[in-house]
Amino acid sequence: MLITTLTVGPQWTNCYILSDDNTHEAIIIDPGFDTNRDQKKILDQISSQRLRVKLIINTHGHPDHTSGNKATKNATNAPIAIHEHDAPTLNDPPPDKILHDGDLIQTGRVTLRVLHTPGHSRGSISLLGNNVVFCGDTLFAGSIGRFDLPGGSGRELMHSLRNRLLILPDHVKVYPGHGPATTIGEERRNNPFLQDFSWAM
Repeated sequence: MLITTLTVGPQWTNCYILSDDNTHEAIIIDPGFDTNRDQKKILDQISSQRLRVKLIINTHGHPDHTSGNKATKNATNAPIAIHEHDAPTLNDPPPDKILHDGDLIQTGRVTLRVLHTPGHSRGSISLLGNNVVFCGDTLFAGSIGRFDLPGGSGRELMHSLRNRLLILPDHVKVYPGHGPATTIGEERRNNPFLQDFSWAM
């Protein structure tokens, strides 16, 4: 699996392009752009790698992760997928595929398993691949996602972190919705929010 990271939008959202270098099939995660320049960055990357985009996935329904859905779908004809609890946040266009915890997504040799990781939003998901996890706004390098927005919950976020992400092996690489990549081990050892969960009480 090849992973391309493009930073887009006013909140510097990480948009990921996952591709199979044999079949040239690809998945786009969180096209949160709102300018033609950012759209061109993504489309130029797709064109240069000769990719066929098979699916657009939103890790959750906040606009900084979904604002480029329509333009990306129009350009690639790829369906949009999001967890059932955040599906109502998408209207133009509505999602084509509803995701549930445990679903397997396969494109070429790229396989992802959907982990429902609520807390930042009710329908937040992480996408677990081979030694990698794309976790949206659940976990960041040195920090965690907000839970004070509508649909957020500190207790649910704590459960997602402790019981869905921190059970992964230390070597698993974490690709967050904003900021640099990290690893589960690095966050387990050094992320202050993962040492004491009193913030969720």
